[in-house]
Amino acid sequence: MSNDSSGDRMGEFTAFRQRMNERILAEPNQVVRRFFALDTQAYQAGALDVKTKELLGLVASMVLRCDDCISYHVAQCRDAGVNRDEMLEAFSVGLVVGGSIVIPHLRRAVDFLDQLEQGAAAPVAHDHG
Repeated sequence: MSNDSSGDRMGEFTAFRQRMNERILAEPNQVVRRFFALDTQAYQAGALDVKTKELLGLVASMVLRCDDCISYHVAQCRDAGVNRDEMLEAFSVGLVVGGSIVIPHLRRAVDFLDQLEQGAAAPVAHDHG
């Protein structure tokens, strides 16, 4: 896959997620709204800093094998100041905990990170999923 098509895919992913989150939050469903708010609050600095929380989210997403979540947390980790070596160590924890079934997700995570580092990805909005 070329960087151009990958960049388009990442831009489409970001735009779709943002558009659909706005659409979902426009509904008068308090449970959904409260869950989204709780998710946002969970990643704010507290006893753990944002960087640590995003790394935890990244590892959990890898173990649960959610590519959208992995991409989101890779971008959030970069925004929080996680460097490449730290990211790869987090990937290794996710791989060890999740096992070999995580390998395809690891491939996509490293590809996404590479593209972010090359400036090919659109900025990821600060809302989960």
